[in-house]
This record gives sequence, C-alpha cells and structure tokens, in this order.
Amino acid sequence: MTASLAGLGALVLASATLFTLLKWAGAVYLVWLGIKLLRAPAAGLEARARPDSAARHVFWHAASVTALNPKSIAFFIAFVPQFVQVDRPLVPQFAVLVVTFVGLAAVNALAYALAADRLRRTIRRPGVIAWLTRGGGGALVAMGILTATMRRTA
Repeated sequence: MTASLAGLGALVLASATLFTLLKWAGAVYLVWLGIKLLRAPAAGLEARARPDSAARHVFWHAASVTALNPKSIAFFIAFVPQFVQVDRPLVPQFAVLVVTFVGLAAVNALAYALAADRLRRTIRRPGVIAWLTRGGGGALVAMGILTATMRRTA
C-alpha cells in the first residue's frame, strides 16, 4: 500500500514496459506457486504444518507474505488512486486509507483463522489435504495463465 501511495501506481500506468514486466512477473510467480502445489505430496504438506507455532512467528510470516505478494501490490495500484484527492492534503488521506485497510484485513484474517480452527479436523484428513492442494495449485496456474494473457485497457 505504501508503494502505491508513493506513486508506483501512476508509474505503472504511465509505463507500458513496467506494466508488462509486473504482469509477467506476477504470472510467472502464480504459475510457479501452482506447480509447486501440484507437485507437493499431500502427506508432506501435513507434516510441515506446525500446530505449536508461536504467535509471533505466524504473525511475521503472514506479514512478510502479504507485503511481498504481487497481488496485493497490483490491488493497491488499481484501487487506491480512486480514493485520493490530489488537491487536498495527502497524509491525512493516506492515514485513513491505511487504517481502514489494516482494520478490514485484520477482521478478514481473524475470520479465516476462526473458520480454519473450526474446520481443523476435516482439513487434516489426507484426502481433503490432497484435494485442497491440487485444487489450489490448479487455480494458481489458471490465474497465472489468465494474468499472462491479460491485455492492458488503460
């Protein structure tokens, strides 16, 4: 969000080359993640789960994944500029946008955590893990292909 607020969105919109590079980097990343999931053995995924992970470790892992996620960057590039009025002071507008987004993201993450906790027994079964892994991998590959074939309309 900070990169978008600092003008990355305008830079990407102004540069067809930068847009194309960002698009292809995102597409390759999604396909790579998808193939990685498709090739992963379901038993290996279950063994890697660490139910005793410290809350601090989980928080920093989630924060780093979110901060480095190209989908998040693309979302802010497209979404944030619509809500900024350049003729008004920017810092208060940015503060409201950041607080609103972080608050909503926290509620969203809490909802997912609570749902995952309730579904833990079902999700841990090897057949369910295999289905989720293959389905998620296929979805990521499909999204990567769609991203690669996407045309710039602006």
